[in-house]
Formats: sequence, C-alpha cells, structure tokens
Amino acid sequence: MNASVRLSVSSLRAHKRRFAGTFLAVFLGVAFLAGTLVMGDTLRAGFDTMFGRATSGTDAVVRSADAITTPGESEGVRRPVATDLVRAVERVPGVAAAAPSIQGAGQLVGANGDPIGGQGPPTLAGNWIADPELNAYQLAEGRAPATSGEVVIDRGTAERGDLRIGDTTTLRTPDPLEVTIVGLATFGGEDGMAQVTFTGMTRADAEKYLTARPGEAATIQVRAGPGVSQQELVDRLTPVLPAGVEAITGQKSAEENTEMISSQFLTVFTLFLLVFSGVALLVATFSIHNTFAIVVAQRTRENALLRALGASRRQVTASTLVEATAVAVTASLAGLAGGIGIAAGLQILFPAIGFPFPEGDLVVSALSMLLPLAVGVVVCLGSALLPAVRAGRTAPMAALRETAVDTSGASRVRAVTGTGLAALALGVTISGVLVSPSLWLAGIGAVLALASFVVLGPVASTTAVRVLGGPLDRLRGVTGGLARRNALRSPKRTAATAGALMIGVAVVSLFTVFAASLKATMDQTVSRSFAGDIAVSTPAFGAGGSGLSPRLAGAVDKLPEVDTAVGLGRGVAEVDGKGRALTVTDPLALERTFDLGTVRGSLSGLGTDGIAITESEADQQGLKTGDTTRLTFTDGEKETFTVRAVYGRSELAGEYVITRAAWEPHRTQDADTLVAVSFEDGVSADTGKAAVEKVAERYGNPEVQTRDEYARSSAGGIDMMLTLVYALLALAVLIALLGIANTLTLAIHERTRELGLLRAVGQTRSQLRAMVRWESVLVAAFGTVGGLALGGFLGWVLVKASDGASDSDFAFAVPPLNLAIVALVGLAAGALAGLRPARRAARLDVLRAIATE
Repeated sequence: MNASVRLSVSSLRAHKRRFAGTFLAVFLGVAFLAGTLVMGDTLRAGFDTMFGRATSGTDAVVRSADAITTPGESEGVRRPVATDLVRAVERVPGVAAAAPSIQGAGQLVGANGDPIGGQGPPTLAGNWIADPELNAYQLAEGRAPATSGEVVIDRGTAERGDLRIGDTTTLRTPDPLEVTIVGLATFGGEDGMAQVTFTGMTRADAEKYLTARPGEAATIQVRAGPGVSQQELVDRLTPVLPAGVEAITGQKSAEENTEMISSQFLTVFTLFLLVFSGVALLVATFSIHNTFAIVVAQRTRENALLRALGASRRQVTASTLVEATAVAVTASLAGLAGGIGIAAGLQILFPAIGFPFPEGDLVVSALSMLLPLAVGVVVCLGSALLPAVRAGRTAPMAALRETAVDTSGASRVRAVTGTGLAALALGVTISGVLVSPSLWLAGIGAVLALASFVVLGPVASTTAVRVLGGPLDRLRGVTGGLARRNALRSPKRTAATAGALMIGVAVVSLFTVFAASLKATMDQTVSRSFAGDIAVSTPAFGAGGSGLSPRLAGAVDKLPEVDTAVGLGRGVAEVDGKGRALTVTDPLALERTFDLGTVRGSLSGLGTDGIAITESEADQQGLKTGDTTRLTFTDGEKETFTVRAVYGRSELAGEYVITRAAWEPHRTQDADTLVAVSFEDGVSADTGKAAVEKVAERYGNPEVQTRDEYARSSAGGIDMMLTLVYALLALAVLIALLGIANTLTLAIHERTRELGLLRAVGQTRSQLRAMVRWESVLVAAFGTVGGLALGGFLGWVLVKASDGASDSDFAFAVPPLNLAIVALVGLAAGALAGLRPARRAARLDVLRAIATE
C-alpha cells in the first residue's frame, strides 16, 4: 500500500495539469454548497438575535388562542383581542406595563409615486407603542406620532422610498391616507426586518384604519416587574384571561417570529440553493469521471508494466483511488474556504441590493463544514471508482501493445440496457402523468429517463456526431472532417464529456419550458375565466401589499362607461373544521364578469346565510345545493350556511364565495385583491381605461390594466424566478465547460504524435486550432441537443404531473425562441471551451511531437 501511495504522489507531481479540471469542478461544487449552508446558518442566527433584541423588553404576549390556517399558508389568522383587557392585565401582580398592539396592512408610497415593497414580505402598519421596552421598533430619529396623520417609519423603508422626516406621502390602508413622517425607527438594531416595511401610527388612527371596529388589537404586550420571570408572569396572567385568549412568554413569541421567517423564506431559499448545488455536483460527477477514465486509458501501458513487475490488481486500483482522494480532499478543503468567502461576499452584497443581511459574524457550524467536505470527497471518489477498477483489471500483456483508445461505448449490452431503461422510464412516466396522476411516479420516471440518457449516450453519440458534423465536411473541408472523426474516436468519451453539459442544458430547458407553461397557464386562466375588459390590481405577491379599497368597485361602477365593476375581497374561515379562503364579493356581478362554468343553483339568493362552492370542493366535502355547512370565523362566531350554488371553475373566483353582507359582522381590515370591470357596449378600451384611471387615482392610484396586460403582469414573478435560475445554473454550465476543456487537453496529450505528423504533412497552426475548436463544438452540440430533448421531456412531465395533482388546468408550452437561445449558448460554450486546448495544440513543437511515444 505504501508503494501505491508513493506511486500516486509521484504521478500527481508529474501530471498536475491532468487534474486541474477535476480540482476546479470539485472546488466549485463544494464552495457553492458550503456557502449556501454557512449563509443559511448566519441568516438564522442573525434573525434570531435581531428578534431577541427587538422583543427583549416584552416578557409576555396576550393573544387569541386559536388560529385559522388555510392550505398553503404556514401562519394562521387569529381573531383580535379586546383592548379593554389591558386594564385587567395591568392589575395582575408582577405586571409593570401593558400596551395593545394593533397591526394591519399598510403600504407606503415612495417619493417617486411608486409603492414601497409588496413583492413578497409583508407591508405592515400599526400603533406606535409609547413604552420603548414593549415596542419592537426603537425610535432612532425624530419623535413619536402625536396627532392624526403623523407616522414613524422604519429607516430601511425610508431609504428605499427616498423619504425623510417632514415629508408627506400616502399610506394605503387600503384606503389612501395622507401622512407626515415625524420619526425614523430601527428594528433590533437594524434599519428594518428584512424587507418588511413598517408604519407606526397613533392608536386612534390605527383603530380607525386598520381594524373593523374600535377596541380591538392583534395582541397585548406585557412587561414584568423586577424579579418576575417570563414563565411566572404567564402563569399569573392565565387565570384572569377570558376563554379563547392565551398568554405566551416573550421568548416563545420571538422564537415563533424567527420560525416564521425560517419557514417562509430561509428554508425555501436555502433549499432552492441546495438544489442547484446538487445540479452542479451532478455535472461535476460527469467531468470527474471522464477525467479519470481518460487518464486510466492513457496509462494502460504504465499500469500493465506495473502488473508485469508484480503489482496486484488491488495495488493498481488503490493507486488510482489515492490520486482521486488527494484531489478530492485538497479541492474540498479549498472549496470550504471558498464557501466561507461566498457567504462573506453575500453578507456584503445583500444590503447593497436592498436586503438587510443581519449584522454579526459568519456562523460556521460543524455541519456546514463537514457535510460539503464529505460530499466533495464522496463525489470525487465515486466518480473515480469505475476507472480505478478498470485500471486494476489491466492485463500485464497490455504493456507489449500500443495504447488503445476506448471504443467500447456502442456495445450491444449497453444498447439493450439503455433501451430497456428508456422503455421503463416512459412507462412509469406515462403512468404517473396520464393514467394515475402522481408526482412521485412522475419523479421516478424522470430519474429513469435521465439514467437512460446517460446509458444510451455512447450508443447515440456515433450517429449524433455524424449527423451534427455532416455540414463540417462541406463548410470546413479537411479540417472539419478531421474534427468530426476525432469526436467519433471514442463514443464513450464523447458521451461522457457531453453528458456534463447535457445535464446543465437539460435543467435550463426544464425551467424554461416550465416557466413558459406557467405563463401560458396564467394567460389561459385569465382568458377563460375573466370576461371583463379591465382589471384593477396592486402589483404584489406573497404577503406584501395592502390591497384595494372596497369602495373602489362601487365608485367605478357608477361611471357611465362601465356596465359592471366587481371587487373580489378575501376572508378566512373554517368550513366544517378545515381552514379555507373565502371570496367576498357581489355574486351577481361576479357571474356577469367571470366565467364560472356550469352553475347549479342560483348565485342571486346567497344573502347573509348562503354560500357558493366549486364542484371539486362540493365533491370533496360531500355537499350539494340545499345542504348546510358550518363556518367558524376568526372572531370565534359559528354560523350555519346553506349551499345555494355550485359552480364549475375556481381559478380567479376562488373555491368559496359569500356576500359582503355575510362577511361584514366578522371582517377584520377589509380590502379587495382585484376589481374586474366590464364596459358598456360601444365604449372603446382606451376611453374606458382612462375613465377608470381617474377614479382609481382617488383610491391610492392602483394599476389599471387591460385583460392581456393583467395576464402578463400576473406572470411577472416567473421572469424574475427564471433570471435567478439562469444565474445559478451558470455554475453548472461553467463546470461542464471545464470538463470539455479538460477532456480536450488530455486528448491532445494523447494525440501528441498524431498532431505532430499532421503538422509535418502541411497542416497549418490555424487549421490545427480550428480542428480542435470544431471538435469541442461538436461535443457541445451533442450535449446541447441531448439536454434540450431531455429538458423538454422533463418539462412536459412536470407540467402534466402538476396538472394532475391540482385542480387547475396547466397548459404545456414550448418557447422556441428561448430554447434556440439556450442552444446557441451551448454551442458558444463549446467554442469557448476549445480555445485553450486549441492554442496549446498549435504550440506543439513538430519534431518533438513526432518523436513522442
């Protein structure tokens, strides 16, 4: 074993360049993985510290005991508590101070007239709590609000909106309210809580604009007197609280807030990055395997001589694995340092792009170091295992033969195995997509499809390279023909080299197709369900935004140009014990403006005790028209509703519809999410839109769009997601480029004598460079075409599986222009990867090359 180690070390010293590509592939993959884990740990610790500092003066929180959580939401809606309860709390022994905390949605308008935030994180407003220890926000500049219309905002929001103390702006609650900024605040020592915006109002204004009725608050913040612990305070408060109201410690409240940030943002964000780390490492696996396969093939005579001199198979195999281990450990350790550097860079970059990265040192845990190190070593050793075993099987007699190039890629066994895998993948996928919709079956089919592509790669490479390289004979003459023949030499090597790029292109194509399908689905949804001419909305997704004034629809409906204007509000209730989102609207106007499909029963008679539901929910709940169901609202009231209508489509209308009159007794802060407008006959789109915009200006100036514009804006977040995906996948493409360049460099070393003979018989340096570059382009073309085919198929699987697993009808769309750009990028990547090997080949000394063994 010691001899194997010495031999491996000597080989690494003599041929350091051989493993440069492998080193970089492992380094990049490990660095990205380690950086993601370190950043996630740092963000969690930073938010935990920030929330801890912000709520350090709050020892107990009094709130409603029950929350209603709708599907897809992690945080439930709690009913308010009475502000009168403050007096009872203050009389409890051990209570030093108590104050109501009124919270609602409030979106500030910046100096440029655009709303601040609203793209994900909440836009909050509430009463400014005078007790600085009970207030999570600390006054940093100016003063607290004293009269109606005065507000304090967080410093981060002021910077993003270019607002200063003394400025007057608009606060959407959702009714527009003119406010004057009198102070700036911080949260836990930071300028803000991530990109959450906060506006602090007087208590009277908060009750007037943020609650359904005076005397209600979200929670009551309580501070303990000297010597009273948080748990002791909770124990004293509990007996005096009414039924349905609870007290929790301030520490638990801070932990819940941190957990909310983790579940809604950090966990999803970290998981998102980890997926791309996995893609990068998968691509690296192909590059690493190919490098060791080529090195082992080039050392056939050397390994054979070792066997002839008495080395055992185990020693030769161990020698190769020792080399792989040395590269893996060195690259992985360097990757850990690179990962810490990436996290440190993001800590600086995030505030620059508007995301306050909590201050503090980087948190480098044992897991965030050991896991990437282990993954890097396992990936590298696993990729080198088969070439190492192959090296150990080298026969001693091979020392007497010329080194042969591996041409076993297109074997019959491989063809049969690959075809069987493809058939199995197709069968499982069809079952999981069309026969019995199942995301699990579809996922297994997708993995089998990937495996079949890898196995069939060498079989298909010969035909593919001949077809793709056919035009080169005519366009580039002898140079093109030689490039094509070089790519055909070893089908297995060509397929393995192209495989790394194929994975990267496949994932890019998958997301491209899926994003195009989501856009087509949104367009199909709006076109099919929305029968109006104009949509009034606030450009927001996630928890942000304040919504639209419920009075806007009525004001628009009075215009002579308008036939019908209907607002869609949102409510929450438990329907027979299960949290559900309610659409609060005028059912008759809804039916005139939206295509609800087949309606059984009548929407005209819902009144204050009737409800309309979709066919899918009716089937799931076992309900039909005339049946009754029990609704529990956030205020704790329980009422029986009669199902008076069952409708077919729910895409924009929601799954449960009640009237505003039915919702009014139970509402909290009222807002619409959308106002749909239909014009009178003969009114042009421009005329009607201009009339609606004039009215909308009085209600916070929300966006007024045509139906097509609304469909495009609804899909706006998809483009942002796709841009981020492309940026992250650039790492995988970079690793694939390194693999192609490394393979070509090793191949040039292998063909040194041949290249010298070509130069001796008249091939010029420029022709030699062109030959190597075109070989690289052919390999990249094969990987790109395979990646486009695989990515398109996986995109179809994902769309169809999503369609079968949800009530919405997903549309499948293939964007030819976007995929053409992906193809051109793949070819350009191949040309770029071939530049350095081509230059190196052209620099070869002709006589020395001819004399090379």
